[in-house]
Amino acid sequence: MRVSDYDFVLPEELIAQHPLPERTASRLLVLHKNGGALMHRRFPDVIEILQAGDCLVLNDTRVLPARLLGRKIGGGAAVELVLLKPLANHLTWEVLARPGKRLSPGTKVQFGSGELTAEIVADTEAGGKVVRFASQGDFYAALDKLGQMPLPPYIKEQLLDKERYQTVYSRNLGSAAAPTAGLHFTAELLDDIRAKGVKVVFLTLHIGLGTFRPVQVEDIAQHTMHSEYFEVTAETAAAITQTKKQGGRVISVGTTPMRTLESIATEDGVVAAATGWTDIFIYPGFKFKVVDGLITNFHLPKSTLIMLVSALAGRENVLNAYQAAIMQRYRFFSFGDAMLII
Repeated sequence: MRVSDYDFVLPEELIAQHPLPERTASRLLVLHKNGGALMHRRFPDVIEILQAGDCLVLNDTRVLPARLLGRKIGGGAAVELVLLKPLANHLTWEVLARPGKRLSPGTKVQFGSGELTAEIVADTEAGGKVVRFASQGDFYAALDKLGQMPLPPYIKEQLLDKERYQTVYSRNLGSAAAPTAGLHFTAELLDDIRAKGVKVVFLTLHIGLGTFRPVQVEDIAQHTMHSEYFEVTAETAAAITQTKKQGGRVISVGTTPMRTLESIATEDGVVAAATGWTDIFIYPGFKFKVVDGLITNFHLPKSTLIMLVSALAGRENVLNAYQAAIMQRYRFFSFGDAMLII
């Protein structure tokens, strides 16, 4: 299979640059994976399509305001750091740095009025840096004050409210990007879904910036996925396993719960509590063990995410659905409209 098989032409004006005023105001394109039939709905209509006995699985990761803009101490030159993952402790991080070539080990940087400072400790093999932070108080409080959301590069407008790049149920801090399918939900909508008899459960997968990196090889099988940390509780695992045994459907809200569950499930679809790292790459030909349906946003051409969606619903069905969405002027990508594959 070739990466070019997952390409499509998207008018630039359909790339959503900001969230809608109301979370549930997005449109919803429903794609039936068996046959490819389409329905054009509004997002709150998801409650009509879910059934009693289904299980909705959401990712409760919380995005770090991981983009820091500062200046070199002594020189004054502008510096940008994007936090990727903590290393020895919460003050030592692997980061992306600009301008990387001018930030040699020993360079010191300050942010804000000096509430947060950092020293470049080492270079990484992947072209990043290792930095050690110091703050006048709580590190995460300083980060919350000074940091910006690491929005995808296709979003050019400034995000005025950082909470709009968080789901309403986010609680476990550590992600470099939002699980954007969850941005459409409100607490009230989730309560209505529970009232219908649908289980609503959570797991955690901290999304890495690798989710935005393009596939560099033409042969899909040669692509190597980045690794991401996950946690699945015993309560969530039991609810999912019970749903499968009782004939209910497991619906993943976003691609990250899907990747997590398919990483840890046994061949007969049993899920147990687990923590660890996954670099699973799901593309057509993959045999799903747990997930029956997916709520997701519209993804970039030739991305691993459109390949994952195609594994569930079929490449032709997905590309036909995307063309229909373009014709109907759906909003695309992180702040865009949603698709339900069932």
